[in-house]
Amino acid sequence: MSDKKENEYVAVGGQALMEGIMMKGPKGTSVALRLPDGTIETQMKNVVSVRKKYKFLNIPFVRGIVAFIESLVQGYAFLMESAEKTTDMTEEETDSKLDKWITEHFGKKMMAFLGTIATVLGAGIAFLLFFYLPTLLYSLLNDYVVKGVNLSEVGAFNFRPVIEGVIRIIIFVAYMLATAQMKEIKRVYMYHGAEHKTIFCFEHGHELTPANVMKEKRFHPRCGTSFIFVTILLSILISSIVAMVIPTSVTEIKWLWILIKLALLPLIMGIGFEFIQLAGKYPNKFTKALSAPGLAMQRITTSEPDEEICEVAIAAMKAALTGEVPEKEIKEEAKEKKPAPGANSQTFMNLPDDIAEEIEGAEITGKTADEGETADADKEGETADTEKSE
Repeated sequence: MSDKKENEYVAVGGQALMEGIMMKGPKGTSVALRLPDGTIETQMKNVVSVRKKYKFLNIPFVRGIVAFIESLVQGYAFLMESAEKTTDMTEEETDSKLDKWITEHFGKKMMAFLGTIATVLGAGIAFLLFFYLPTLLYSLLNDYVVKGVNLSEVGAFNFRPVIEGVIRIIIFVAYMLATAQMKEIKRVYMYHGAEHKTIFCFEHGHELTPANVMKEKRFHPRCGTSFIFVTILLSILISSIVAMVIPTSVTEIKWLWILIKLALLPLIMGIGFEFIQLAGKYPNKFTKALSAPGLAMQRITTSEPDEEICEVAIAAMKAALTGEVPEKEIKEEAKEKKPAPGANSQTFMNLPDDIAEEIEGAEITGKTADEGETADADKEGETADTEKSE
């Protein structure tokens, strides 16, 4: 990678997972995970963007909406997969009898159902926090705190979008600070930092080594955190323009004003996506100034990683750039750890998961097929001789 020219733009990006990283590059999408046994599992994922199938979805401002939806769907799937694979199953399970019964009778279908419920609940909470709550708090402020002054009619300006936007920013920052205190999320934020550092290392033309990656900054202008923050700022600007055009009485109807903001969301996301792309492609004083608030937020959503975490990010990056998975490296690392007594130390990386599990779970007798048949024949002969003697 050392022959790469500095600042040459190649579309790479990623997402932090539970003990791992998803990375998108010119050769596809890769996922690298640090497994409980200490090894790194790297896989290429068969992910094809709908934008490649339908060219009209690549139109500026439209592609941002599609990219956002795809990142939510794919990111959630990769996050759930990483959580399942990196959980140490050797610990004593504390599932209740009801949990075990549900797992035995419904299995994967129940997990899929619970995943759907979690997604719906997540969307509902996001709606309440970032759409309904700011509108409600503004109404309370306007009705009970600021007496005698209608903030929606101060001269020719309607302050509702600005105040709601400030409330939304406060909620967003508070939410990020709260989640950053969770042990599991702290690890995710360390992987988030490693993802940014690895992308910077590649973009600056340095060799992808843990030492080089550790030297890079962890704040990247194309980060999803920056995108969300830019989206909030754009929502304030665009909502203010709309509020100046439509009658003030319309903005005073809570449910109608919320619907208007929801209708504006695709436009806001489209503009935000184009800005984030430009900020990453053309790092000048103007784009840096506009990106500053989002970069500041990354002080919360990223943490300094260690070298082991950087190794995972490097594995994901190399796979996304080359399309090749380092199977040999994984096997060599696995050899350093002694298998449990009686366990099959072979790995079946190219077989389907269900077949590989059956083979790995089978006992190895150490006999060939011929030896097994001979042993069975001898046993039958001994039985026949016993019957004759009787």
